Amino acid sequence: MKKLCGSICALATPFRADAIDLDAFGRLIDQQLAGGTQALVVAGSTGEAHALDSGEFEQLLSYALARVGGRVPVVAGTGTANTRKTIDATRRAAACGADAALVVTPYYVRPTQEGLVRHFSEVADQGGLPIVLYNVPSRTGCDLLPATVARLCSHAGVVGIKEARAENERMQELLSLQNPQFSILSGDDPTCGRAMLAGADGVISVAANAAPRQLRALCDAARARDSERTQRIDQDLDGLYRLLGVEPNPIPVKWCLQLLGFGTADLRLPLLALSPGHREHAAQVLAALPDYAPERQSDAA
Repeated sequence: MKKLCGSICALATPFRADAIDLDAFGRLIDQQLAGGTQALVVAGSTGEAHALDSGEFEQLLSYALARVGGRVPVVAGTGTANTRKTIDATRRAAACGADAALVVTPYYVRPTQEGLVRHFSEVADQGGLPIVLYNVPSRTGCDLLPATVARLCSHAGVVGIKEARAENERMQELLSLQNPQFSILSGDDPTCGRAMLAGADGVISVAANAAPRQLRALCDAARARDSERTQRIDQDLDGLYRLLGVEPNPIPVKWCLQLLGFGTADLRLPLLALSPGHREHAAQVLAALPDYAPERQSDAA
């Protein structure tokens, strides 16, 4: 697998009457590829992985891989709060044909940094796929520190990190660990442009679900170190960034996808559809997004 970079969409999972809506999911994948998205994450937190049973996980991933047909890498979300279960999920993703696994820090259990080294090393050694570390302490209660990443980034099976902390200092520490095998990926849409201008390889984005062309254009501009264009696109997307934060992810993005014609806004409990007070604003934000095709100069990157 080539190094992960550019605009990577953390796909939502459309549901209809509590079943996966494969028709809407397929059309969403097609929209991403047409918009220039450079890799896809299936069954991550935006894809409500916590709400999928094992059969649904494999159905969703296999369908995505068949629909993509090798055009871009497909990364499966396989992280759990337990190492053995994470290895099992990663092996199942490998059997489906995934290109890599996105492995979140174990949530709720709050392991030590040494426990995180052991956890990720064993998943990389035994899961059968290259893994991307995923740090999102606001959701997990566990922070993967840069010193710990430094111990993991030389492992042949560890190919990147999705860092969702927004602080510039954190990104700068991680960028010092960058190497030809190891991708530094932002996991925070509002600050991903800044991160890429500083040298990050790309973003794993929620906003790309609703605006794939705009996110691709942002990535192209930022990775080309065009700060003026990056800032202009960021301003264009600011309303969407804000909207996607009004309630926990993926509630707002699922509502946006319904408005865009990609299935219903159904989620699985305990998540509920976007509160009525935000719905008119969501329609206004989507209507105000500029429509332009992304630049293509980083296709080969």
